[in-house]
Order: sequence, then structure tokens, then C-alpha cells
Amino acid sequence: MKNIYLVKYGEIAIKGKNRYLFEDALLSNIRNSIKKLGKFHIKKEQGRILIEPEDKDVDKDEVIEQLKKVFGIVAICPGIKNEEISMDSIKETALYYMKNICQKNQYTFKVETRRSDKRFPLNSMEISRDVGAYLLKNMNGQLSVDVHSPQIRLNIELRNSVYVYSMVIPGPGGMPVGTNGKAMLLLSGGIDSPVAGWMIAKRGVEIGAVYFESPPYTSERAKQKVVDLARTIATYTGKMKLFVVPFTKIQMEIYEKCPHDQLTIIMRRMMMKIAERLAKEENALGLITGESIGQVASQTIQSLAVTNAAVELPVFRPLIGFDKEEIVQIAKKINTYEISILPYEDCCTIFVPKHPETKPKLEYILQSEKSLDNMESLLEEAIANKEIIMIE
Repeated sequence: MKNIYLVKYGEIAIKGKNRYLFEDALLSNIRNSIKKLGKFHIKKEQGRILIEPEDKDVDKDEVIEQLKKVFGIVAICPGIKNEEISMDSIKETALYYMKNICQKNQYTFKVETRRSDKRFPLNSMEISRDVGAYLLKNMNGQLSVDVHSPQIRLNIELRNSVYVYSMVIPGPGGMPVGTNGKAMLLLSGGIDSPVAGWMIAKRGVEIGAVYFESPPYTSERAKQKVVDLARTIATYTGKMKLFVVPFTKIQMEIYEKCPHDQLTIIMRRMMMKIAERLAKEENALGLITGESIGQVASQTIQSLAVTNAAVELPVFRPLIGFDKEEIVQIAKKINTYEISILPYEDCCTIFVPKHPETKPKLEYILQSEKSLDNMESLLEEAIANKEIIMIE
């Protein structure tokens, strides 16, 4: 008997002739996720991924926690494997497994079987019936049958070996990171943008991130907060490149030369311009923001349209129809919420006007931006002075 983790995936299974590309990407991401925990033999097997530890002292719980953060995994099933396929070996494997997990005196159970090899002499229902009877006879009265709501649902899968498990631990779902191109996330210290990055990464997109800092108006603690958010996201996405861009001179230029009710929207446009240039340098094909319609003045439909006009790349806004509580719930789920609510200001909150424009018109914004005759050199200077932090 050998301990194993049987990994199930969902959408990948319907990818047709390209399926192997998604499976190989998922295999690679799984290897990277658990490589620090020990040595493992990992392979594809008939619609499943099988992970077999080579070390006996592998931390089972830590392996599961890591796999729960790998996009593309629908479920993780820790169990045991027997390479001999016969009715006797199936019964023995099931009994061995049940004796190891049954710590109390009484359990209800049900046996469910799936067999990939239809040449096996018994069908799935017959295997389940015989294994159930064998367990009732050999578990010293600990078990009773409940086919509707059993405490233990014993799963048997017959593939190239016999696999037995009862726990089905949900994975994050989605698609393997790296199978759907790359995009650049505008990452602030707030609640929304980390969630937006996580959601786009869940669709298989590789993520880079850009953070705008405004010293001395923003502190090192505000920057560290964003680094910590990026590290948390990276537990799902894998390694990430974080660009820290100085933004103070640009903000001051806008503050001094543009109407104050337009400050937020013009600053946002300049951030998008910088993010787009960095994205193109990194061969990213889109930008990601955490904007949601109507949440703040810069997120009305009119404001978003004017913001979009600043760039050529598509802008992905996965939270566009979410309310704040829905976003908070995801932030708590992915462990970014407690970091996001730390009380350190980001550059977007420093020069907020008392009465911001909520229905800007592009022609008026472009007219105001004409006064920024030094802006192109400021944008180039900001990009040239960027700091690059590798997040792993």
C-alpha cells in the first residue's frame, strides 16, 4: 500500500486536442507548488493527476494546503494505492484504509466505485456491493450502511492501479496559470485590486503588478503592505514581478496645473499609461484593475470610459459588477483582507479633491492635459526610476 493524492480537474478535461497543453501546465504548477515539501512522483493517469510522495515523513496537511492554491485543481483526494488489481486486492485495500481512518466505534458508510478498465469481470455496482459486505464482516461491528447520508463515502477507482479514498477536498478550480497569456495588475494597498488579480489569475493568466508610490506622502510601511499583498497573491499565481513606480512628481504636476475636480481621473489616466508601457515591455496583453461600477467617483461609467481612452491594451475589471461585501468575502478567503485594511495610505488617497468630477467628458480632460507640457518626460523619468521586486 502507498499513500497518494489523487488530483481531479474540471474544465481542462473538455479542451479537446489541446488538452495535453493544459494538463502539462497543471503538472508543472503542481511540481512548483510542493517541491519544497519533499520528493514526489507526479504523473497523469486517465483523467487524473497522481501525486505519490517518495519520502515517508512528508507533511500531509501542508501538501494539501499547497494544492488548494493551485489553479486548475477541482479536488484533492488523499488516499492509498495498490498496484495489484483483483477483487481480493480491492477488498484488502479498502479494509486497510477503513481501519486507519475509523477511530470511533460506530460509522455509517457507503461504497462508490468507478472503473476505467471495463474488462474487469465485475461492474461498478457489483464491486461496491462485494466490498461493502466484506467491510461489514471484517470491521468488528463498527460500520453500518447508509446510502443516503453516510458519514464515510468510500471511493474506489480502478485505473492502472486500485485507488481508495474518502476525503474530497475542494481545490480553487479555474485554469492553470500560464495557459492564457499575461496581464499587468495595477496593485494598490486596498481591498479590491488583490482580489481582481486573483480572479484573473484563476482564469490561467500570468500576472505582473505595478504599484505607484508617492514619497514622502506615502511611507515605507505602505510599500511593504503592497509587497505583502503581492506575496499572498503569489501563493496562488507563482512568482511575480512587482514594479514600484515613483509617482510624486507626476501628482504634483497634475495638482498644480489641472482643475482640482479632475485630479483623480487625470492621475488615473497617467497610471494607466505607465502600466501599459510596463505591460508591453513584459509582453503582457492586458491591464487589470479592481474597479467596480459606482464604488467611488473615479469608477462611474463615464470615468471608466475616459480612463480606458488613455490606453490601447484591453482593461480587465473582474469586479465590475460586485458590491463591496462580495469583494470583502473573496479577500478574506484568499487571505488578503487583513493586510489590505492596515492603515497605511496609498498614493490614490493623498490628493483626493473634495468634489471630484463624476461624469467627466473626454474632450474636457484632454483639454486640461494640454497644460501638462512636461508630462511625457515625467512619465519616462518615473519608468526609468522604477524598482523591480521579484515576488515568490
